[in-house]
Amino acid sequence: MWIDYLESEDGAKKNLEKQWSSWWKQWSSCWKQWRSCWKQCIPIFSVANIVVFIVTMYINNCPKNYSEFGETVCRAKFLGRVEKLGGCEWDKVVNMGEGWRLFTCNWLHWNVQHLLSNTFILFFLEIFLNLRFGFVRIATIYLLSGFGGSILSSLFIRQTLCAGSSGAVFGLIGAIPSVIITNWTTYTNKFLTLHTLVSLIAILTVGSLPDRTNGSNPNVSVTNNFGHIGGWLTGFLLGFVLLLRPQFRPVELENTLPNVGVKSKYKIYGGIGDAVSRSERERALSLVSLSELPV
Repeated sequence: MWIDYLESEDGAKKNLEKQWSSWWKQWSSCWKQWRSCWKQCIPIFSVANIVVFIVTMYINNCPKNYSEFGETVCRAKFLGRVEKLGGCEWDKVVNMGEGWRLFTCNWLHWNVQHLLSNTFILFFLEIFLNLRFGFVRIATIYLLSGFGGSILSSLFIRQTLCAGSSGAVFGLIGAIPSVIITNWTTYTNKFLTLHTLVSLIAILTVGSLPDRTNGSNPNVSVTNNFGHIGGWLTGFLLGFVLLLRPQFRPVELENTLPNVGVKSKYKIYGGIGDAVSRSERERALSLVSLSELPV
C-alpha cells in the first residue's frame, strides 16, 4: 500500500516537472520571439527626433522667452540656437569647413508642427521596413538619405538655414519603389502594389509643394524641396543595393525527378567532395598521398 502511494506520488511529481518544463520552454521561445520583434518595432529615429527637439526647446528656454519677449523674439532666439546646434548653412559648410552640419541638421526641427509632420510618417515607415528588412539596412538608408538631401540642399540653397528630417524620411519613401521594381515579378496582387505606388506619388506631391519662405524670417526655408529630392534619390538608389531579396527559391533535385524505382549506386558522403560508391572509395584510397594517411 505504501509502495503504491509512493509510486503514485513520484509519478505525480514527474508529471508536474514535465508540465513545468514544457511550459518553461514555450514561455522562453515566446519571449525570444517577442524580444526580437520588439527590438525591430522600436521607432528609434522617431523617438530620437522627439528627444532632440525637447532638448532644443530646453536650451532655448522657449516658455520663458515667449512670455517675456513675445513670439517674434522667441523665434529669433530659436533660430540662433538651431544654427549653433547644427543647422545646415552653405557658408558654414563650405567656407568654414563645418561638414558635420550635413548630418546634424537632420535631427533638428523648427516647431512642433514640423516635428509631427515628419515623425508621423517616419513612425509607420520605420516599423514596417524594420520588420521586413532589419534595422541595420533601414538605418543605413535613413542616415545616408539625410546626408544626400543635405548635400543637394547646400548646393542649391545658399542663403537660408536648413533643418529637418524630411530628406531622410523621403529616402525611406524612395526605397519602397526600388523594392517594388526589383520584386515586381514575384507579386501576386499587382493591383495592391500599384495602389502603393500611387499612394507614394501622392505623398511626394503633397510634400513637395512649391518652395516658400517664412514670412517673419525670410532666411528660413519652410519647404526644402532640394532636400526632399536629394533624400528620395539617395534612398531610391540605395534600395536597389541594400534591400535586395531573392526572387526565386532553389528547387531541390530530388523533388523534381520522377521516382522510377531505380536505386542509385552513388552516395554522398559528408567529408568527400565527389559522390562515389563504396567500392569506388576503396579504389580511391590508392590516390591519397602517403602524407595524409595516419601513421
